[in-house]
Amino acid sequence: MKIRSITDHDTQAVLDIYAPYIEDSSISFETVVPTADEFKNRIQETTAQYPWLVYETAGEILGYAYACAHRTRAAYAWSVDSAIYVSRPHLGQGIGKSLYQALLPLLKTQGVANVYAGITLPNAPSVGLHESCGFTLVGIYKDVGFKQGRWWDVGWWQLPLSRPDQPMPLKPPSRL
Repeated sequence: MKIRSITDHDTQAVLDIYAPYIEDSSISFETVVPTADEFKNRIQETTAQYPWLVYETAGEILGYAYACAHRTRAAYAWSVDSAIYVSRPHLGQGIGKSLYQALLPLLKTQGVANVYAGITLPNAPSVGLHESCGFTLVGIYKDVGFKQGRWWDVGWWQLPLSRPDQPMPLKPPSRL
């Protein structure tokens, strides 16, 4: 097992993990699976500023995690959203926790103050993962997304990493 930074060669493997979450679950609010080129562009845009990690065993990617901007306004620069997806046959094997144990220290080194995770509810396994990593519930958006013929709530969890009085610009992933 190894956790490493994503490369362009990983695009299809991570898209294959993500697609079922789009097609037949409420976990992602996307409704159309992006093309490999669209997804590759997303990865490149994200990794220009934030880490994106993959969990690999015997050459097979079983999960991934990344951070992205929480909001676009300048004052939000030190807050990020996190996302984590694990191949369905490998859920419950500790892959998500391992990914967070690698991602969160990178974000702290980068200078991130807060990490947020939005979780479509109900989703006890994801809530359990995030809370086991130190995230706490800060609020719930009621009936915020409509997918699969119904309205869904999204809970927001927060993990404070640092609180500098004068935060410095975030370090790019290439300097971590």
